[in-house]
Amino acid sequence: MDEITGFLNKRKEAGLLRTLKPALTYSQGRIYRDERVYIDFSSNDYLGLRDHPRMKEVSKKAIEEFGTSSSASRLLSGDLKLHHDLEGKIAALKAKEAALIFNSGYQANTGIIPALYSAGDCIFSDRLNHASIIDGIILSGAKLLRFQHNDPQHLEFLLKSKRANFKNALIVSESIFSMDGDRAPLGELVRLKEKYACRLMVDEAHATGIFGASGSGVIEEEGLAEDVDLVMGTFGKALGGFGAYLAADRAIVDYLINTCRSFIYSTALPAPVIAADITGLDLVKDEPFRREKLLSLAGYFRKNLTEKGFRVKGDSQIIPLILGQVQRALSFAERLQEKGYWVLPIRPPTVPAKEARLRFSLTYYHSEEILEKLIDELCEIKI
Repeated sequence: MDEITGFLNKRKEAGLLRTLKPALTYSQGRIYRDERVYIDFSSNDYLGLRDHPRMKEVSKKAIEEFGTSSSASRLLSGDLKLHHDLEGKIAALKAKEAALIFNSGYQANTGIIPALYSAGDCIFSDRLNHASIIDGIILSGAKLLRFQHNDPQHLEFLLKSKRANFKNALIVSESIFSMDGDRAPLGELVRLKEKYACRLMVDEAHATGIFGASGSGVIEEEGLAEDVDLVMGTFGKALGGFGAYLAADRAIVDYLINTCRSFIYSTALPAPVIAADITGLDLVKDEPFRREKLLSLAGYFRKNLTEKGFRVKGDSQIIPLILGQVQRALSFAERLQEKGYWVLPIRPPTVPAKEARLRFSLTYYHSEEILEKLIDELCEIKI
């Protein structure tokens, strides 16, 4: 207990202690808490689909027909036609032969990677990849080699010096990074995976539904669907649902059904969730104006913050405002909450030391008027 208490005290003194917030009520981009209303800038509901009437209606109908739980894994009695319908839609969206659904992005990454790679293999991972990717690599027993963020030259240096020492190799990256909001150089990653005989896995959790002509993601936008071997993503962000997926060749999907522990030993996602996931994909197709508005707002916000002298990062709907020191980020967040904005500070170790920030996650519910007022508030705090 002394060790635990000491850890908590050190975290508290450094301003790094995380705590859970009291229960919140959320509706259409607003948070209601303690009789106050906040404009939410911390949600991943990028397209505003979680409150869409069609999403709610299909979930209600699925509850009436199937109940609230699948009550078994898919390899027992938890497999429904709805699961296969969703997998077919994901495979088509990602231009792959097949897809497989997982219960969360974390379960997907910590299951897929160990199922496909093991001791004697190596995995080249972008230094800013999500914790679930890193944990999946550690669980696999493969050699982890981390390349500098979005740095193909450093990746090639590692490939040239290390690849020949291992049997199988994987390059893994996000397409849109969750904390910096920037894009991976996917074209260069494809070139290197082909040159050095690797597979390429791309996590499109923060890109699916937003980028590309059909909303498939950055891979589609850059015309690389045939070149990326493993495409992973989630339903719980822009798609307004829950769960995750992998899209790949049929042989890989069939192999994972037989070997991936996080898939085999999990109760299947319930029908109301699957029905909403299917509808989320339909809405991306039917209502492209949502992603068009979102990306327009992101460009407006980033441009105006830069012009006001703020340091921002990113090329997406995720806009980090870099403030440096932890206490400065905490102070900005506290002041903004006083003014009715729900934006939280992101601190080390989630981000590098001296890069504490506010992470603005834009959604369809924002407007230029809201963003213009927010920028004015930020300038007042800065002064």
